[in-house]
Amino acid sequence: MVEITETWIDSLAPNSAAIKNGQGLVKKGRFLQLNHSEDKVVLFGTCAGSGSSHYQPSADFAIPEKPVMRCTCPSRQFPCKHVLGLLYAYADGAAFTPGVVPEDLAAKREKAEKREERKIKEAAEGVAPKPKKVNKSALKKKITTQLEGLDVLEKLIHSLIRNGLGTMDKKELKLIKDHVKQMGNYYLSGAQNELRRLSLLLSDSEDQETAYTYAAEQLAVMNAFIKKGRLYLTAKLEDPEMALDHESTIEEWLGHAWQLTELQSFGLVSEQVELIQLSFLSYADDARQEYVDIGYWIQKDSGEIHRTIQYRPYKAAKRMREDDSFFEVAAIPMLYRYPGDMNRRVRFEEMISKPVTTQDLEWIKAFSANSYAEAVKKVKNQLKNPLSDKNPVMLLQVSRVCQNTDGQYAITDGSGQSIGLGDVYLEPTVPLLRYLPEEKLSGVSMLVMFEHCLVTGRLLAQPLTIITETELIRLLY
Repeated sequence: MVEITETWIDSLAPNSAAIKNGQGLVKKGRFLQLNHSEDKVVLFGTCAGSGSSHYQPSADFAIPEKPVMRCTCPSRQFPCKHVLGLLYAYADGAAFTPGVVPEDLAAKREKAEKREERKIKEAAEGVAPKPKKVNKSALKKKITTQLEGLDVLEKLIHSLIRNGLGTMDKKELKLIKDHVKQMGNYYLSGAQNELRRLSLLLSDSEDQETAYTYAAEQLAVMNAFIKKGRLYLTAKLEDPEMALDHESTIEEWLGHAWQLTELQSFGLVSEQVELIQLSFLSYADDARQEYVDIGYWIQKDSGEIHRTIQYRPYKAAKRMREDDSFFEVAAIPMLYRYPGDMNRRVRFEEMISKPVTTQDLEWIKAFSANSYAEAVKKVKNQLKNPLSDKNPVMLLQVSRVCQNTDGQYAITDGSGQSIGLGDVYLEPTVPLLRYLPEEKLSGVSMLVMFEHCLVTGRLLAQPLTIITETELIRLLY
């Protein structure tokens, strides 16, 4: 069976309330019975409900990296608080007695085993999952509509540039918002998000000078999107296969949601990978009208820094599981990679967790970049592309952290080159450095998030995590 730890259970919970409620069931002694199967593969029990009803939660570890959670309660949350409570009770060392798996649960397990056997047989015979078949006629119509939408968007952007941002009034703001709605009709969700982002910037009345600086940058991004999008869609119409571009992010900009079977068909998958999460952040993106949960992970065999990204639409956020910080090693059977540059987005469906050891900290530090000149060059090359991620993350070796007379922090490498530190994300972390002892700020590795500050013209790095020989110090969870 997989090692059941509190951290691992927390990662399964749909939200923080479910964690609290699950732990509460254990503390209040609501479990009337706790059992495990003879082979200890299945945990099951009986939990007292709020009324006269009792519920039967269970956790089936027949496939350790993909446990199956079930419960007889009517909750729409998955896993529910009763299953979480069952797992917390096990992790806390509660007494589980051997028992016979209930008949209804045994029947469900048998059906699941047959489905899994069929999958294993197909995999052994080399039968790969097929991507969804594309209706080329419908796709051509969609692309034609998208091209029309890009023409409409271009006319608006050129009009805004000709008139100048300083002349922006309520009438033009309303025009932009009307076009936001139109972009949805043209299947251009990416353009819709970026146009809404422009509208939000121009609506900022507190600091108009800074808002106009970033609005000008946003106009440049949208102009680049229009040009690259038009070239790509035109070429795709001429391609008999109408193949997806699996090397750049243009498909996502145009609103394509990648399916795992598509990524697998392009070979964007790795087997038996170990990841450790180095940092986690969550924020509300009003332009996308979604909450965004991002985890930064390092891959053991390559040292690459990946991102897991979950989008939770405002309207559906209550019904979706929040991602959260994860503090253990994730052993992953299949890791799917999305097209992109630095910090490619990844996704996995199954994992087994295990504790982080000092040996893990050693290999993490070994992958940190020791030349700031090379690191900055790599970052700047990415930032040259207007459609790239504007906040790349890297792991750097830090000879020491220093502070000048103005209180500005900087990190230096072994050759004496330095990079200024600053807060580029909503949650500040630089002020936390003053609370760390000197030994935690020299001869360490540091995960940093870069940003080119448009106001000052400087490249700044925000510290996210410090890696020493004995611990991970996460400044931003």
